Amino acid sequence: MMQLSEMCFEYSLFVQLSQSFFICSLLSPHVFHLLLQNLITERLAKDIMKDIGNCDIMVLCVLKGGYKFCADLVEHLKNISRNSDQFVSMKVDFIRLKSYKNDQSMGEMQIIGGNDLSTLAGKNVLIVEDVVGTGRTMKALLSSIEKYKPNMIKVASLLVKRRPRSDGFRPDYVGFEIPDLFVVGYALDYNEYFRDLNHICVINEHGKEKYRV
Repeated sequence: MMQLSEMCFEYSLFVQLSQSFFICSLLSPHVFHLLLQNLITERLAKDIMKDIGNCDIMVLCVLKGGYKFCADLVEHLKNISRNSDQFVSMKVDFIRLKSYKNDQSMGEMQIIGGNDLSTLAGKNVLIVEDVVGTGRTMKALLSSIEKYKPNMIKVASLLVKRRPRSDGFRPDYVGFEIPDLFVVGYALDYNEYFRDLNHICVINEHGKEKYRV
């Protein structure tokens, strides 16, 4: 796992990208792409295959923020499987959760999409998430899934926030640790805005106000 402070965080955190979007880049698009593709996602995929690559995997992508990370991660997993002695079958399913309005947690998780969780019974489940903050949302999802007795559950998250009020939940696989800031881009959104950015940014107070609902 890498901390952004080790990768020019102080240098690039408050670099203004656009007066109209009011956002600031955590890392330049080029650096983010290199880190994500060549270091982070490949490393996570290797760790996952080392741990659970001897059995079929049901990948459960948490929408909407996790879809880009999930697609990149699954591609790396498939590449490792193709080049190994043992082929690993992977199926991908999707679940949609809602726990934020604007930049504030609503205090409870809503499952508003996805198939019947009972289909995960007996499966080796890999949950792919975009960001873990307090951990409450993920713990609630895990509790919902565990009722159906999957064989195994692992969680991979691209980002984990350093928060003083964390519930102590820690994903099994982590890409970056970041400060407790609201981030957008690479499919992460603020009220459905900014998902299309190809890198991750911090949205400032002006941007939050502009796109508040």
